[in-house]
Amino acid sequence: MKKLFLFSLLAVLTLGIAKAQDAPAADVPTSGPKISFTNIEHNYGQIQKASDGNCEFEFTNTGTEPLILSNVRASCGCTTPSYTKEPVMPGKTGTIKVHYNTNNIGGFNKSVTVTSNAIDNPRVTLRIKGTVVEGHPLPQQ
Repeated sequence: MKKLFLFSLLAVLTLGIAKAQDAPAADVPTSGPKISFTNIEHNYGQIQKASDGNCEFEFTNTGTEPLILSNVRASCGCTTPSYTKEPVMPGKTGTIKVHYNTNNIGGFNKSVTVTSNAIDNPRVTLRIKGTVVEGHPLPQQ
């Protein structure tokens, strides 16, 4: 009797798992805005103190509806982002410009969080990193 009960329980669990894998993804939207970045990290390498700390991230709306960036926030006050405020139409591109304060000597690894109405990844983290040095930077090897 005990073996029959265990066998029945095992059969029900197996069928339940198999059926769950066959279920279609009903809540996954197929149309709407989508954001796709060319690059999500910018490495300044070694840069001189008080040099140009600007970089730019380009993105494309690969979806079917207008893409709207609702918030772009840096992880600290030494990094200042600016971004495309108007809706980005399907197939079009936009930019996020980031300025890092290069008066701070030493290594840095900062993030910029992008919040949008994208259906597949509404929050994307961009990264900037490098080392600010006094005087001239060492040659890259």
